[in-house]
Amino acid sequence: MKKILVPILAIVLMGCQDKENVNNDTAQQQTLAALLEYTVVNKIFQDVGNNGGDAVLSSESSASGKSSVKSEVDGPTITVEPLDLTTFPKTITVDYGTGVLCQDGINRKGIVTIVSTGWYRSVGSMHTATFDNYYHENFKVEGTHVVENLGLNQDNNLDYGVTIADGKVTAPTGVVVYYTENTTRTWIAGSDTPLNIWDDEYLLNGNQSGVSAAGVEYSLTVEEPLHFILLPRGIESGILDVDIANLTDVKINYGNNTITIFGQIYPFSS
Repeated sequence: MKKILVPILAIVLMGCQDKENVNNDTAQQQTLAALLEYTVVNKIFQDVGNNGGDAVLSSESSASGKSSVKSEVDGPTITVEPLDLTTFPKTITVDYGTGVLCQDGINRKGIVTIVSTGWYRSVGSMHTATFDNYYHENFKVEGTHVVENLGLNQDNNLDYGVTIADGKVTAPTGVVVYYTENTTRTWIAGSDTPLNIWDDEYLLNGNQSGVSAAGVEYSLTVEEPLHFILLPRGIESGILDVDIANLTDVKINYGNNTITIFGQIYPFSS
């Protein structure tokens, strides 16, 4: 996701100026700009959840003596305190230092601290992540990310409740986007290889909300579950209904990577 918000939005806004058949062009521009920001910020926070789960699983393996913690050569340095299998809560520190180019091609730096009340696959366990000068590429990430293991669903897949409070992403230009989330993530593939995050897939249901750089508030409800894959990283399908600036019939469709506003369809990069 080597993108900068401002250039993307500048291109979008210039394109919108050519749409003579659209009523209320200003509202449309602000809406499209806000939703394009959302597609970037959403992926950043989903990435935080993926890597946080990976860190907890790696910590369990380290505590059981199955493997050592990662080094900065092939990933972040992960430390666990206390380093045993039974004492909780644990503090798991994921340190990317001044920058680690990860397997998915994304450069991460800074520190993510996770406080866990149990191991990742233990029902009822909670994992609270906070950030210390943490960057996803050139985007600074702040907020509190909480994951709770809700147990197996009727399809025998693990469900996780996800809450993001005070989410904030700052672009290198100073553009700031705010974000919150209350969703359920279903782990549908890769659970049998817990130390390999890259074969994971999951479905996301629930609600998200945010405030754009221009101060536009929006909320999103999942109409069709978002299907996330990690390598190659992306969202394969899913549809979001959007409530934004008192507008209706606004949708984000990850199946064909389009945003629909006032019946006008715009593509975006996933």
